[in-house]
This record gives sequence, C-alpha cells and structure tokens, in this order.
Amino acid sequence: MELIYKKIKSITKIQQKTKVVNFSVKTNENYFANGILTHNCYMKRHKPQGLDIAKNTGDILTAINNHSMFIIVDKPNQTHSSLITYDISCNEDFALHLKYHNWKYIFDFFKDSPKAMGSFATKYVNVNLLNYNPENKIRIRFSLMPQKYSDLLEPNTSKIIDRIKAIDAFIDAGYDVHINFSPVIVTDNWLEEYKDLFQMVNDYVDYKDVVKSEVIFLTHNKNKHIDNLNKNVKGEDLLWNPEIQENKISQYGGINIRYKHNLKYQYIDEFKKIHNEIIPWNIIRYIF
Repeated sequence: MELIYKKIKSITKIQQKTKVVNFSVKTNENYFANGILTHNCYMKRHKPQGLDIAKNTGDILTAINNHSMFIIVDKPNQTHSSLITYDISCNEDFALHLKYHNWKYIFDFFKDSPKAMGSFATKYVNVNLLNYNPENKIRIRFSLMPQKYSDLLEPNTSKIIDRIKAIDAFIDAGYDVHINFSPVIVTDNWLEEYKDLFQMVNDYVDYKDVVKSEVIFLTHNKNKHIDNLNKNVKGEDLLWNPEIQENKISQYGGINIRYKHNLKYQYIDEFKKIHNEIIPWNIIRYIF
C-alpha cells in the first residue's frame, strides 16, 4: 500500500467523552488513516486511504493545558482517580505512526502537567517507546482479540501474544497500561476463543494489581462494509451479521450496525462471566 502523507494546520478541538477518557482531542477534518488494514476501524470509515498529520502540535498542547487548568472534572471517576485523561489518538494508531510525531515533546508535556494525562489505544508494539519513562502520565491501552479474528481483521499488526507480553515491559518502563478488549466479536465458538485469550492474559501478565480493561462490543459501518466487499477483504462475515445486529445512526450521521440490544445484554453477561472466572483481577472499567 502506498502511503499518502499530508500535513495539516487545523487547530484540534477538545470534546468530551464519558467512558473511555474524560476528553478526546480531534477535529472533523483531521483523520489519520492507518497504514495497515483494520476493516472496521472508526478512522477508516472517514479516511479510507492516506495519512494526515497535524503539524500545530504546540497549539494543540497549549489548548489541552488551558483546558485542563480551568475545566471542572469530578474525581475520582472511571478514567482515573485524580488526573484528567485526554485521548490523543482517537483517529489514528499513535504507536504505529510514532515517527510522524514529535512524540517525546508531547509526552514531556503530559509528564510535566499537574493535571493532564495522555492516553491512546494501539494494535502495535513499538519498542522505541520503551526508551522513554513517562512516569505513569501516559496510558497505553493494548487492543486484544482472539488471534483467529486478528489474523483476518488486523493484518500487519502486532501478534496478540506480543501485545500481551508487552504489558509488563511497558509498565516497567513507566507507562500506565490497560487492556482494550475491542471490538468484541460474537460468532460461532466466540466464548471459547475468548476463554483462550483470557488464559493467555492470565499466564503472561505479572502486574495483575494494576492492569485494568475496557470492553467495547463491535459496531460496524454500512459504508465501510460495502467498501470491504468491493475490495474482497477477508473476515467481513465476522463483522456483518444482520441476524443478530440492528441499525444505529451515529452521532455523526453515519449508518452503523451493532448487536441487537436484547442480545447484547446476554453477550455482555456471558463475556463478564468467563472473564471473571479466568482473570478476576482484571477490573473492567466499563463495558458496552
């Protein structure tokens, strides 16, 4: 795949989230398309090809600094006990695109901030990050799903076992590390696949007293579904299953599909049951 690289100057907006982090940093025109193919990713719905990089990093950090100093956020809450958490990578995979960023400058800002903490999810283990100690002011959320699904839906990303093994290494390096079980895929034998995944987490994570998780069941997008079919990508049958899914209009007007609400309650209960049987130490911050 040829990567189209474009710098943009737009100031980034700070918008509120309610579960993942306190606030996300994004703008309508600034979408980072992954250099890898992840069939259902939010960012790929908006920008199927190419990579846009905001070059006004100083303006963005100034906006975050001013925002954190004056915004009122009740603490503790489910994102952090005392710090205000900002998702700095909701439209990209920050670890994958590290070379395009002045990332140490960004991390230095959060390390020195008395109130703000940076956070991002990733499917990529970038060992260059291990040479920096953010003193627990940067949270990395390693995305996990059964390897069987990842092989189809996340080609060219880090293997699931490597992401799991990286958890302890990144904690040793000074990062706050959580698990991002996302997207949770419901299909034949899915519970058995997740049992195996939980067992791997239990076997390879030593810092069981600090690693929490977030759980997000699959939401797919109609336009992305059609695009995947046109490109004959593998794994679309895992994502698009109208018999157990229903339509949902996103806050941005997109036509999405998610598991039927009455079935989803059942799926959540089943997921939590096997999760708590195998890794009860892994506190789920939220699940939906």
